[in-house]
Amino acid sequence: MLQQHQRGRRRCEGTAMGAIVLDLRPGLGIGPFTIGMPIYEAFVQIEQQPNIYDVVHVKYFDEDPLRLDIVISFPDHGFHLRFDPWSQRLRLIEVYDVKRIQMRYATSLIGGQTTLATFIAVYQLFGPTYPGTYDKDRGVYYLFYPGLSFAFPIPAQYAGCCNDGTAELPLEFPDGTTPVTCRVCIYDSALGKKVGVGSLMDKANVPSLPAGSLYMEEVHVKLGEELWFSVGGQRIPFGASSQDVWTELGRPCGIHQKQVDQMVIHSASDPRPRTTLCGDYFYNYFTRGLDILFDGQAHKIKKFVLHTNYPGHPDFNSYIKCNFIIHCSDFGGSIPDVSNGKHCITPSTKWEQVKEILGDCGRAAIQTQGSANNPFGSTFVYGYQNMAFEVMKNGYIATVTLFQL
Repeated sequence: MLQQHQRGRRRCEGTAMGAIVLDLRPGLGIGPFTIGMPIYEAFVQIEQQPNIYDVVHVKYFDEDPLRLDIVISFPDHGFHLRFDPWSQRLRLIEVYDVKRIQMRYATSLIGGQTTLATFIAVYQLFGPTYPGTYDKDRGVYYLFYPGLSFAFPIPAQYAGCCNDGTAELPLEFPDGTTPVTCRVCIYDSALGKKVGVGSLMDKANVPSLPAGSLYMEEVHVKLGEELWFSVGGQRIPFGASSQDVWTELGRPCGIHQKQVDQMVIHSASDPRPRTTLCGDYFYNYFTRGLDILFDGQAHKIKKFVLHTNYPGHPDFNSYIKCNFIIHCSDFGGSIPDVSNGKHCITPSTKWEQVKEILGDCGRAAIQTQGSANNPFGSTFVYGYQNMAFEVMKNGYIATVTLFQL
């Protein structure tokens, strides 16, 4: 089902509905939100302006988070940010209530309570364009500009004005009135696609990443041996020193001491007392979706933790998604062709598929993320020879922990 989580704050004076003004950039974005930006960057912008974005809803499809967009919605201001569920990058900005927001284009304003976004006003502000299209089933006329579209509802009695699916521009009805836009879409214009409401929204794609971008870099896993980063070419083996990791991957985003391993109690051979902290410590690479655990005495790598960043997990938006590829067969030190994915595990692999590849590993340990009141519920941890999977209730992988025996 569709899940919605709300971030609410006490409203400050001056942030009433329709009060904000955002710059409109056709094909690029609106205000601080840019087409193609990762979802974590959008949250950074939201957190930096809490007086403006004081009510925020996050919507996603809980049962299958890769099926529908992840949506950040601003109900007070009448617009959505739609993120591609796989790459978690912004593909479409949808203004669904033009009366709640004013948009600035060049030096002119449009929308809000005071400046109606009529067809005539839009046409005068953005200039002539090709005739749009009329959806007779929805009763909506679409007007397109590069990376920008406007939807205008057409009353049934004036449907004849849109002959053969088009209309004379600018569009005016016989009684001298002109329609007012009900929806504005902003999207990447590179592919030249026309994006509107309904199924037309699916045509909005995220722009290509710049060459050399580390975002969603493939991280290849050779079980029990190393990680290999496809863009930078770094190889980080188990047993590498903290200095080696710093040299290869750069300064970590954070360093923190490891809490006692709650799972060690299941090992009858471990005689150590249970303490609050142990000497081991993590390097956190939040922008790579990766944690690296070092032995507190030897300062050598003991574990890697890879994060998928799915909504519905308590760590959502703490890490960027790690685009890992776990190779589950011996490939002699080289990186194999993964196009068929038959023996590979990725963030998109569901738990039932993992079991088909690796076999059944028995019952799971229950993980509650440290609180019985966790609103997302518990997760399940399954262990194999060189790795452990944390699995969400919908069957998707939340984290993979890699280690050596």
